[in-house]
Amino acid sequence: MANVRVTAGGDKLLSLVTFFAAAKKVTPPPGRRLLNKTHDKPQQQDMKPPTESLKIDVNGHTLLLSADRAAFDPQEKTLFIADAHFGKDAVFRARGIPVPVGTTSESLKRLDALVASHRPEQIAFLGDLLHARESHADETLDALAAWRAKHRELRLLLVEGNHDKHAGALPALFGVDVVKEPHGLGPWALCHHPQTVDGAYALAGHEHPVYRLATRTDSARLPCFRFGRRAGVLPAFGAFTGGFEVNADARGEAVYVIAGERVFALSDRSSSSIAAS
Repeated sequence: MANVRVTAGGDKLLSLVTFFAAAKKVTPPPGRRLLNKTHDKPQQQDMKPPTESLKIDVNGHTLLLSADRAAFDPQEKTLFIADAHFGKDAVFRARGIPVPVGTTSESLKRLDALVASHRPEQIAFLGDLLHARESHADETLDALAAWRAKHRELRLLLVEGNHDKHAGALPALFGVDVVKEPHGLGPWALCHHPQTVDGAYALAGHEHPVYRLATRTDSARLPCFRFGRRAGVLPAFGAFTGGFEVNADARGEAVYVIAGERVFALSDRSSSSIAAS
C-alpha cells in the first residue's frame, strides 16, 4: 500500500495570538508575496480579491489548499469544491426561517476568484452542490446561470452527495456531469463521504470540518482541511453550512486551518511523513 506524504510549504500556526490576528486582519509579512495572489493585476469591480494558497504534497502529488475553502491540483488542472450547498438561504426562507440574504452570491464570488487565480480546466464538486429541492428557486438558478455563462469553457463534475439525491439535478443547460462515488481522477478517488479506496487517495467532503481554538478571552471555530493516511476531507465551501469539530490528536491527522485569508498548518504533524499501514 502506498505511503502518503503530507508536507506543508508555508506558515505554521505559531501561537493563538498569531492565529487570531490573522483571522481578524490579514497582511503579508514584510517582503513576502502570497502564493497565487494576483492583487497586482487589475481586478473587476465585482471580483473578490484572491486569497492565499498553501502548497502540500500528498503521495508525491501537489495540492494547493486555498483559504477560499477549496483545493487545486495543478497537474490535473482541477479545482475541488466540497459542500457548496447553493440555495440553502432560499431553502430556509421558503420554510419561514430568517437567514442572511446573499450567501449563494457570496459563494459564487469566491468561486470566481478561485477560477481567476488558478485557471482550472475543470471543477469537481465533491457532493452537495445544492442544498434541497427548494434550491431550484428562481433567485438561486438565475445566479448559477449567470455564473455559468461567464465560465462556459469549464467542465463541471459532480460526485453525487446525499443532499443532491433529494435536491434533484440542475437543468441540462448547466452542463454538469453527475457521477457516483468513488470516481477516479488521476491519483484521486473523488467521494462525497469520507472513505478509503484501494489504489487511490480519497478526497471527500460531507463532514464540514472545523477546528476550535481558544484563549482565556477569545475562541473561534474555523474551517479546516484534514488529511489522513488514505483520505483527505475538504471544508464546506458554502458560506452558511455549520461544521463538525475535528479532534486532530485523536485522529493522528494533518490539519490545516483557514484563518482569514491565510491557511495555517496546525502542528508539526502537518509537515511529517504519514505512512499507511
